[in-house]
Amino acid sequence: MALQPQAYVRTTWKGVIEMRVLVSVDMEGIAGVVDGDDVIPGHSEYERNRKLLTAEASAAVRGVHAYEAGAQVLVTEAHARFRNLLPELLDRRAELLRGAPKPDGMMAGLADGIDAVLFIGYHGKAGTPRSVIAHTVSGGVIADVRCNGRSLGEIGLNTALAAHSGVPPVLVSGDDTVAAEAAEVAPGIRSVVVKHALGARAAALLHPDEACDRIEQAIPEALAGRGAVRPLRFDGPVRLEVRVHRPRMTEYALLVPGMELEDGCTLRYAAPDFPTAYQVIELIATLGAV
Repeated sequence: MALQPQAYVRTTWKGVIEMRVLVSVDMEGIAGVVDGDDVIPGHSEYERNRKLLTAEASAAVRGVHAYEAGAQVLVTEAHARFRNLLPELLDRRAELLRGAPKPDGMMAGLADGIDAVLFIGYHGKAGTPRSVIAHTVSGGVIADVRCNGRSLGEIGLNTALAAHSGVPPVLVSGDDTVAAEAAEVAPGIRSVVVKHALGARAAALLHPDEACDRIEQAIPEALAGRGAVRPLRFDGPVRLEVRVHRPRMTEYALLVPGMELEDGCTLRYAAPDFPTAYQVIELIATLGAV
């Protein structure tokens, strides 16, 4: 049985709505993708995988509407420069948040009134063994991120940002390693495994249509059970540590007031709250690539 809708009514330019869902869509975790070249513009496989990515995003939209026909679905791009989905192929009931920079990056659209977050096409954190294209925020810059001593990947960081706003993360799709990671940072979250990792660049894959069907079918139950999810949350100050791959990647970040160098490749920052820590991670990833 579906949960009862909120007692108040919200409106957008589309009219009256009863539920708002944010769908954060990454690319490395979609069915069909196994190699870095698969998700980089200019490579032969990228254009095909854009279609597969858009299909999985549309499956998520259909799943939300199967649960609540009047829902507003915000689809926010979460891969690279946030211009990968094909807008003309996306389910027309969605609103697409596209382009960079966006406030909150991968989680643009997170705001008061969002009822749940879905993570589509996600991947494991940097350093995860036997995980397809595992990395954290920027594979070329960041080797590890720790918040109050806890190592987190993108699923952990984005879960914590959602939790800070009181929004439950209810579903993740990707390979089996990100499903295991999500269960640790958000007990109760549903997962849809669209591929089983055989290594960093190999996997046993579902057919793309089957992957879409499973995502669509899993979402109504995930939304109905959103009250049972217990996501990781950081209240108060956050001790942030970001390890980069090479010492030179710390130099521009050290121009930020309050940034400190813990060792040759590890930056440390005392953030007053988690949203600030989240922004600093994005900043380090950007400056480290300069």
